[in-house]
Amino acid sequence: MSWLRSVLGSNEASAQPSGAETVARLCDRVQSSTLLDDRRDAVRALKSLSKKFRLEVGTQCMDVLLGVLQTDRNDSEIASYAVETLLNVIAPIVEEEDEEFQQVDVEAKERENRVLSEQFIDIFLKKTDNVSLLLSLLEEYEFRVRWPAIRLMTALINFRSSQVQQSILVSPMGVSKLMDLLSDSREVIRNDGLLLLTGLTKGNANIQKIVAFENAFDLLLRIIMEEGASDGGIVVEDCLMLLLNLLKKNSSNQTFFKEGSFVQRLSPFFDLQTMIPQNQDGTWSTQKVQNVHFMLQVVRSLVSPNNPQQATSGCQKLIHSCGLLKQLCGILMASGVPADILTETINTVSEVIRGCKVNQDFFAAVNAPSSPPRPAIVVLLMSMVNEKQPFILRCAVLYCFQCFLYKNDVGQEQIISTLLPATADVSAVTAGQLLCGGLFSQDPLSNWCASIALSHALKDNNVQKEQLLRVQLATGMGQAPVSLLQQCANILSQPTVKFQTKVGLLILLSSWLAGCQLAVTHFLLNPANIPFLTAQVAETTDEHESLGQGLCAFLLGICVNFNDNSNSSFTKDSMKQLIEKRIGLEAFVEKLDMVSKHEMYTLAAQKPQLRFTSADSMMLDYEFTALFKQLEGVVMRAVGENEDLETKKSIEDHDGIVTQYKDIIREQDMELGNLRTKNTDLEKEQRKAEALLGEQAQQIQQLKDQYALIKAQQGVQAGQGDIPNSMDPTGLNQEADAEKTAQLEATIEELRNQTAAMTTQLLEKESRIEKLTNDLTISDAKAVLSSSEMENISSDELKTRLEETQMENEKLRTALTELNEDMRGKRQELERLTEEERFSRTSFAETKSDLESKLLQTETNCASFSAENERLKSANQDLESSLREAQNSQQGGSGDAEEVNKLKEVISRLEQKKDSLESECKKLKEEVEKVGKEQDDLLVLLTDTDAKKDKYKEKLQELGQAISDDDLGDEEGEDWEEEEDDDEAS
Repeated sequence: MSWLRSVLGSNEASAQPSGAETVARLCDRVQSSTLLDDRRDAVRALKSLSKKFRLEVGTQCMDVLLGVLQTDRNDSEIASYAVETLLNVIAPIVEEEDEEFQQVDVEAKERENRVLSEQFIDIFLKKTDNVSLLLSLLEEYEFRVRWPAIRLMTALINFRSSQVQQSILVSPMGVSKLMDLLSDSREVIRNDGLLLLTGLTKGNANIQKIVAFENAFDLLLRIIMEEGASDGGIVVEDCLMLLLNLLKKNSSNQTFFKEGSFVQRLSPFFDLQTMIPQNQDGTWSTQKVQNVHFMLQVVRSLVSPNNPQQATSGCQKLIHSCGLLKQLCGILMASGVPADILTETINTVSEVIRGCKVNQDFFAAVNAPSSPPRPAIVVLLMSMVNEKQPFILRCAVLYCFQCFLYKNDVGQEQIISTLLPATADVSAVTAGQLLCGGLFSQDPLSNWCASIALSHALKDNNVQKEQLLRVQLATGMGQAPVSLLQQCANILSQPTVKFQTKVGLLILLSSWLAGCQLAVTHFLLNPANIPFLTAQVAETTDEHESLGQGLCAFLLGICVNFNDNSNSSFTKDSMKQLIEKRIGLEAFVEKLDMVSKHEMYTLAAQKPQLRFTSADSMMLDYEFTALFKQLEGVVMRAVGENEDLETKKSIEDHDGIVTQYKDIIREQDMELGNLRTKNTDLEKEQRKAEALLGEQAQQIQQLKDQYALIKAQQGVQAGQGDIPNSMDPTGLNQEADAEKTAQLEATIEELRNQTAAMTTQLLEKESRIEKLTNDLTISDAKAVLSSSEMENISSDELKTRLEETQMENEKLRTALTELNEDMRGKRQELERLTEEERFSRTSFAETKSDLESKLLQTETNCASFSAENERLKSANQDLESSLREAQNSQQGGSGDAEEVNKLKEVISRLEQKKDSLESECKKLKEEVEKVGKEQDDLLVLLTDTDAKKDKYKEKLQELGQAISDDDLGDEEGEDWEEEEDDDEAS
């Protein structure tokens, strides 16, 4: 340790070195020391300095530390010091130095640390091998190596997730190495592994699929139940976050989760007896609320309306059959459940029953545990119309009511029947009474929610629209009853009505009257309704009222389009003239366009679920936007000036559609041509890439050989004396490298000559021994010795010397045998690699043949598409001639409606052809991408095989064994050259 004290400046006579100088000396010591203990002490010192001198250690020692991890990773102590030092450099923890440490200073320091961390991470990730090195460290079972490696990998993912994700994907068994962390018996390793995988799986569907097929679902659910399910700690939350990452917006994993019987394993988590706290106050801990919230989101990810319909339907049925829906409804009706958990449970039940007839019938039969029992629908509606309930809870109840009525004719009939005079139950509160109470209350939000709920009870159901016309309301003592339809219109015309209430009533009336002529007739019976709507549209107001004017114009257009002319005062023609005189056609269309251009329309048209930040922003809902989109063009045509204008506009629209399809076909022709060009370019790029990879592999191998020779020479010099600290092997110039390489080659050649000479001497000695043993007797030996002036040597001494000579020769023979066996093993390994290369090349040739057939099929499809385009062009010409005939017939006064119908049929067929062409083009693009990925995988495989082959070839050459082309398999090389020639010819 004397050298370490001298490095750290413990000598009192010398000046105290700076931090940068100390770090530089330690780096030099790590590079130059030949003893492992010295290097270990130096790395330990760097670790102690890494927090205080983070910048100096990071800039000077990162490559040195990575080199330590590569060369000395077998020593767990020095490897742990190196990883912890890198962790302190890349992702340090900001700690408060004292109690007076201000928050502003903490934030500034965190900002500075983040910028520096990003710079060091970018340096670390410049070499993709560094990520592979870190993955190999994760395989180490030693705690002090594995744990900091996990934290370092987590930091890299948090800062550069996409780049690290790509590096892990291309690393062999990279994801599998990370999945092994979940099976570690040490909780710290397992828990940090969960955080690592959570960050890794964000936004990458490929990694999500690999993690799922690595048995992640089983491991996560097992950990969740072992940690106490909903009563568990932060570990359960981490597992649920990872589970949500794997399932959300990933249909493949959702199908795997359903088919793997993992949905049934969610039921124990929602056991009502274990979920409800048993303590006296019955409060839920914050962690328990988080756990249940995330588990509900996991269930919602399986039945989200954004998922494919078939996958959602299968999960909905499975949730009902395994009893999970019953458990969720039990939580829904239980007491003591926090408001946010109750809200999320309502949203979960909503999406589980949405569009599923079996689940909707089950939910309709659920009763609350009250006396007398009340249906769950009634209990939820009571919360919706109660203005004291939280806003998000009321939105969730409305969403649940919408999902219950979605594609549910029986449910719609049940709701409307509670409003009819003959079937209304006056002894108990019904859904219809609650909706009417909310419709006419003083709370604008209750008015809006009740209006939207009633509109969903009437959606696409003309029978219930006509039934609702029978509902009569008593407005006061001694006054005649008023229909529900007229009462809504009366409230709408009041000057004091709130804007939110007005919008809700307009949505209800538009949904009610759309497609129902009888409802339109009843609406027109009151002579004040149409003048009120006309005045509202013609009025000049601010931008805030533009949405209300657009809805009034939409309701007015519905009254025109679905009018059966039974009311002589308001026929279609008279209403058109009224709109033209009082409003103007252009102004009417402009007001109608304001609805679809409004920001509230854009917000509501995104998702079926109601997601509003405040009560004031609740204006439109998803289903009404769909209705408006469907009827907007119909209303515009209905309010046209006359039939000629409508027909003219229809013909103009048809001309525009034909022109549009011509443009689409032209674009598709161009896309097909571009695809062919891209295929050709990809083939050329593939050949260039193969050649470039071969050249780069050779260059890399040459550089490795030069570096190994230089390193060997430095090792020889290190045996004679210390290497100067200023020496940097990577900084030598090319001339020095060439000279040293020549010297080393000469030394190697001299050693080979010496080995050959020793072999020759050994053979000569063996021949002499055999001659002496077989031909000479002891007496002959005495005669020979006497002639050589050695008469004094006895026969015993002669035997002893012969035996010693034989023993020495046996030792030499044994060493030669071992050397031959070693060379034979290397040759066998080389032959095995050659066989692997032959197999890889054969696989590559087969795959390439398959790709060529796929490309040929693609060209065939392109030809068929071109023929189809020609046929469509001829069909377009026929369509144009038909249009001209229709125009001529219109000019001649014939006005034949059959021609227009024929044109619509032709346009419908063109739309179908367009969809098929788009799907085929999409398939072609996917096929091209798949071909590119397969070629990349094959290139990586061949590169790895060539590297191994070159490595063993070098080892044999170092042992003095000459390698000829025959040993490498000339026949395989010739076959491969023939295959390449065939590929170039093709």
